[in-house]
Amino acid sequence: MLAAVLVGCSKPGTSISRTDAVVTASQSSAVTDTDRGKVAGFIQNGTYIYKGIPYAKAERFMPPVEVDKWEGIRSCRHFGPTSPQAVRTGYANDEISFAFDWDDGYTGEDCQRLNIWTPGINDGKKRPVMVWLHGGGYSAGSGQELPSYDGANLSRKGDVVVVTLNHRLNVLGFLDLSAFGDKYADSGNAGMLDIIAALKWVKTNIENFGGDPENVTIFGQSGGGGKVTTLTATPAAAGLFHKAIVQSGSVRGAMKREFSQRIGKAVVEELNLSSSQVDSIANIPYDRLLAAGERAVARVKKEYEKENGTANIMFGWSPVVDGRMLIEQPYVDGAPECSRDVPMIIGTTLNEFGPSVYVSALRNLTKDQAVGMVKAQYGDVADEYISVFGKVYPGYKPVDLIDTDFIFRPTAVKQADAKASANGAPVWMYMFSWQSPVLDGALRATHCMEIPFVFDNADVHASMTGGTSEAIDLADRMSMAWINFARTGNPGAEWPAYTVEDGATMWWDNDYKVTHNHDRELLDVVGKAPQRKL
Repeated sequence: MLAAVLVGCSKPGTSISRTDAVVTASQSSAVTDTDRGKVAGFIQNGTYIYKGIPYAKAERFMPPVEVDKWEGIRSCRHFGPTSPQAVRTGYANDEISFAFDWDDGYTGEDCQRLNIWTPGINDGKKRPVMVWLHGGGYSAGSGQELPSYDGANLSRKGDVVVVTLNHRLNVLGFLDLSAFGDKYADSGNAGMLDIIAALKWVKTNIENFGGDPENVTIFGQSGGGGKVTTLTATPAAAGLFHKAIVQSGSVRGAMKREFSQRIGKAVVEELNLSSSQVDSIANIPYDRLLAAGERAVARVKKEYEKENGTANIMFGWSPVVDGRMLIEQPYVDGAPECSRDVPMIIGTTLNEFGPSVYVSALRNLTKDQAVGMVKAQYGDVADEYISVFGKVYPGYKPVDLIDTDFIFRPTAVKQADAKASANGAPVWMYMFSWQSPVLDGALRATHCMEIPFVFDNADVHASMTGGTSEAIDLADRMSMAWINFARTGNPGAEWPAYTVEDGATMWWDNDYKVTHNHDRELLDVVGKAPQRKL
């Protein structure tokens, strides 16, 4: 019956290749060792795939510890639980939901799991290892949430081992209860400690999966890029990775303990607990805990803004400068010494959270309408902004005035400047400007758009890229640069390293190019705008 259905779905006179769908899964194939016990994955199109391997375990708000050893062979063929989190707000927008095609899986607090794609196991080869850290800030997401995250194409193409992972998020991963005693000293960074535990697991076990524990690249986008940034400033993570890629995640700075502890106290108050009852927070149902946490963050954020006269986009659930895991504010006073010898790639997309991507009424703005929006946003420097914008982006469309990103780009440049000025390992910078044809071009080069290209998944995530020949060609070139970097620490001869003076930036588009400090003057103008003083 199944065969009849398959034939009935094909066009007359054509044959469909099903080789990519062939799966081998048995107790004698794709079996290898970990330090906790044997695991079994499956083989698809020559790639060995493992899902949901436990890399640690943890009690609520406590640091992760090793999982118990098991007897026999553990089946690791399906994604494990993702960290509990709020309902994804993106589902309210049908166009965005279509393009991103999220897979949120199922949640559970036992979420310390990782997934592996590798060309071979137990073969004595030492392949570069690429560990992906997912986006969603520090509140949402998972190692499986986008079709782009599938590691098979990248692994097969580059002969590399790809790892994705889940870790604790939001109130479970970043609630600082340290004001209530040493027991909770690490609670504010529990989510980051999970990631460090995963990297330690990789160092101990990845050789059994065909990987080289001495050649590990961490890479991530948005919140994942922020996690990469934080890890490069974390002495406890030194030596667990050797290269780093920050994609739209150059978060300079972290929560100050003064305010993270204030949030912790506010959460306890919201739950109507006394100081002597704090331990009972471990048994509060998650939904109630999260609601209390969100109310506490909102309240303390208002207090912070009133006291300081400034806003902080990362206020709330994020890493904490706790003097233990995180000693200093990342990249605020220069590049961290603990990652001085770690080469980096840093970049952003041209449009990131461009308003027109999400509000269809803005997609056909007239020049007067766009200028009006610029004046409302930039105040006294609006005319200067428009003038310099025209020099940097000649021939621009009116909507470009509001869609061009100046949230992620300025911090990325500052991070690259700090890294280059450290005179250690080199740094390379990119701009992803390719415009998706999906939804009549509405998606532009939006936030996350580069991910399917990095993973060589332009065809896998066609709802975002369109799956066109141009997209597939760009994915081939961009993923190869990422592979080269993971293998050698250099993305390729055509991409020069970045310096403050030269500002070399690789543009990823159908016709890629290198520019030099192309928007430094424009960034200076943007920095003078009223919202930049918040």
